[in-house]
Formats: sequence, C-alpha cells, structure tokens
Amino acid sequence: MPRWASNALRQLQLVIPGGALTYYLDTPSHLAAALNADVDSWGRTVALGSLSLAALTVALFFYIFLMPWINNVATDFRSWRESGVLSSVIRMLTFSIVTGWLSMLVTLGQWSSLGYPQGHCGQ
Repeated sequence: MPRWASNALRQLQLVIPGGALTYYLDTPSHLAAALNADVDSWGRTVALGSLSLAALTVALFFYIFLMPWINNVATDFRSWRESGVLSSVIRMLTFSIVTGWLSMLVTLGQWSSLGYPQGHCGQ
C-alpha cells in the first residue's frame, strides 16, 4: 500500500467516528439554531466566528497543499520553521484550528441544548 493511502486510512479512523457522532447528536441543527438567533446575540456572533475560522482552516490547508504548484518550488515540510511563507501559514493554521474549535465548543455548550459535555463530543 502506498504511503499516502496508509496516511489517509489513519485519518479516516478519526474522521468517520467524529462524523458519526456529529450526525447522532444532530450538531448541525444545534449550530443552525445558534445562527438563527437574534442578530445582536452573542451566540450568533460566536457561531459565525467559529464557522469563519473553520472556512479559514480549510482554505489554509488547501493553500499548504497547493503551495508547491503556486510557488513552483518543492516545499520541504520537515523544515517548515525555516521557510518564511510556510512558517507563517502554519502558525495561522494552528491559530485558526485552536480558536475555531474553542469557539465552536462555546457555541454548542452555551447557546444550544447540547451543553458542554455533548457539545464537546458533537464537534
């Protein structure tokens, strides 16, 4: 089996249970309820912020994967700290993942009927 296939299978071992739990807890409807709250509510603001950070995370992942073709240079991911562009993109990616996850947890825990324990599992 090629190395990329074994890496993909390891990632699917995490994605499939997470997707199943998200479906079981009906997390999208709870998030939609927080988004449909009053325009001036904190729940809506935090939910929009977490979804924006999720979109930024996906965009940064695509940028990292496409960077060798965009810059027309082979990227050495092992020495990402020495790369000017890659080091800043990975720092932004880390920030967007951590902040987006925490804001989604607060949204589902505080402004939905899931509460914090199920909100943590439903992400």
